[in-house]
Amino acid sequence: MKVITGQARGRILITVDGLDVRPTTQKVKEAVFSIIQFDVPYAKVLDLFCGSGQMGIEALSRDADFCVFVDSSKKSQEVTKQNLVNTNLLKKARVVAMDYKSFLTTTKDTFDIAFLDPPYNKGILPEALPLLVQKMNDSGIILCEHEDNEEIPTQVGNFKLFRQYHYGRICISTYKNCDAENI
Repeated sequence: MKVITGQARGRILITVDGLDVRPTTQKVKEAVFSIIQFDVPYAKVLDLFCGSGQMGIEALSRDADFCVFVDSSKKSQEVTKQNLVNTNLLKKARVVAMDYKSFLTTTKDTFDIAFLDPPYNKGILPEALPLLVQKMNDSGIILCEHEDNEEIPTQVGNFKLFRQYHYGRICISTYKNCDAENI
C-alpha cells in the first residue's frame, strides 16, 4: 500500500495485521481521490474507523490542512501514528483513541471531508451518519465505503446520498448537503 500522489508520493504505508481491518484497495482509493480531487486542498478531514490511516494520509499528502484520525483499536492507532511519522505528516494530524460514537458526540471539530470505512454489515453507517452530519461544514462531502448489498440511508439531515460508485462488491457512497450550492 502506497501513497498515490502529493508530498508523500510513493511512501509505503504499513497495515494492521489480522482480519479485523481490511485496507481500502489501491483501485478504490484512486477512484475516491478522483471524485474529490478539487475538494482536498485546504480541507479539514476526518478519517473515521481509520485502520492504517491511508485515506487521511492520502488527503494530507494532497494538501489537506489537517486530518483527525479516529479508531478504537490500539493497534490501528499505533499503525496510523507510525504511517504519519514515515510520511512526515504527523504535524498536520491528530490521532484519537476513541470509538466513533464517543468522538462524534464530544468533538467540537467540524469537517470538510469525512471518510467512513466501518466494519461491513454491522449497521454502523446508519448509526454514525446522523451524528456525523452535525459535524460537517455546509459544503462538506461524506464518503462511505461499504459492501454493495449493505443498506444505507438516502438522506441524513441535510445531507443527501449524491452518488454511488461500485467496484466489485465494494461501494463508495457520497453524501452532500442538499441545501448547499455544491450539489
